[in-house]
Amino acid sequence: MTVRAITIDFWGTLLFDSPASDNRYKTRRMKDFETILAGAGVRVSASALDRAYEASGSYLGRIWARHRDVGVEDHVRAIVGAIDGDLAARLPADLLAALVDAYARPILAVPPTVDDGASKALRTLCGLGYTLAVVSNTMRTPGSTLRTVLEQFQILECFDYLVFSDEIGIRKPRPEIFLDALSAVGGEPATTVHVGDDPVLDVQGGRAVGCKTIQVVGNGSGAAPTAERADRTISRFEELPAAIQAFEAR
Repeated sequence: MTVRAITIDFWGTLLFDSPASDNRYKTRRMKDFETILAGAGVRVSASALDRAYEASGSYLGRIWARHRDVGVEDHVRAIVGAIDGDLAARLPADLLAALVDAYARPILAVPPTVDDGASKALRTLCGLGYTLAVVSNTMRTPGSTLRTVLEQFQILECFDYLVFSDEIGIRKPRPEIFLDALSAVGGEPATTVHVGDDPVLDVQGGRAVGCKTIQVVGNGSGAAPTAERADRTISRFEELPAAIQAFEAR
């Protein structure tokens, strides 16, 4: 097989952290919401904000279950709407912007843990001439902020293209999100390998598009090979260059 492009998941693949870890920022988000809303003359208790956050999770869960997604402003409106529907409908632009910033940025203050082998592996793959792209679902932190996380870890420059579900409105395993990345980099499924930790989103999703797949099974996400096995599995991201070269050698 000739490999030209490699698409890579974010949570649980480039990072040790699973998608669920995004919720650890809830307290910081809601504390900042309380302060910002109070400054706008809207007094909301911490318990009310907690309930609103959980209600927004149910709203997002229903959307995500259909493999769809929405932008971060919709997350914020869902939280505010659970407190006061009228306020959500008439949020001034400056207040909405402040709430979006408070919602999106906590990950930058307490960043997740990047796989310590990622930088070397990515630079090795770039040096070998492969085109690299991120194809990932987001949780509550938007893709715009996740780009900054990758920049902080000094690996953003390794990627020719990044697509996150909140930006395209579609989540893995639907094929459109994979095809968006391949279209952007001029790639074809037959010469692309998708790398991720999730057996459904990454293995089944990548395979359905026609890509070969590599599943990362040792990053602490609890993922394990399933009945529909990936073409290859690796325990750590640092093993990726060798796995790609094994495809080429077949």
